[in-house]
Amino acid sequence: MSSTETILLINSSARSADSYSLPLAKQLAEGLQSKLNGAEIVERDLTENTPPVVNAAWFAAAYTPQEEITDETRASLAASDEIVDEFQKASALVITVPIYNFTVSAQLKLWIDQVCRFGRTFTYTENGPKPLGEDRPCYLVVASGGTQIGSEIDFATGYLKHVLGFIGITNIHIVEADQLMQHADEKLPAAKKQVEEYITSFAA
Repeated sequence: MSSTETILLINSSARSADSYSLPLAKQLAEGLQSKLNGAEIVERDLTENTPPVVNAAWFAAAYTPQEEITDETRASLAASDEIVDEFQKASALVITVPIYNFTVSAQLKLWIDQVCRFGRTFTYTENGPKPLGEDRPCYLVVASGGTQIGSEIDFATGYLKHVLGFIGITNIHIVEADQLMQHADEKLPAAKKQVEEYITSFAA
């Protein structure tokens, strides 16, 4: 953990003021902040500051030995370095996960591609891949119009659990704001209750 506690709030909802997941995520982050005295909420809005697409220059730089890195190769990883630094410093993560077309948003996928870095957040051993860094609480605030969380057409939550586990985050909790086009009157109050319960049970 970093000496200065931070809560990383990642917003991947394109709906901005009309988002269902973002108000829940902010409520949760602020609640966690109240449990971590002096903690700072670091918010990264992926819709306003969309990570770049990884390309050939990115891969070449990411796998260049440290002693051979030049200013040019370092520039290719500037966005990734910033994202990885935020991720590694965070004591807890809160991520909005709107389900678009049965999976995560394009913006969130771009963040994942930048944060999964060989030598920074994972490495390979003779026994296979190994995450680097400590596990921390991670809250996925999942919102959908019709997709039921955990159903056979939900390609978002299972994927996120797997890829976050790949970089060491296994302490994952889900706020369920799904099927809002059909059951908003029921699902939104239940999601808010989940948020309150996660805040109450959070242990600093």
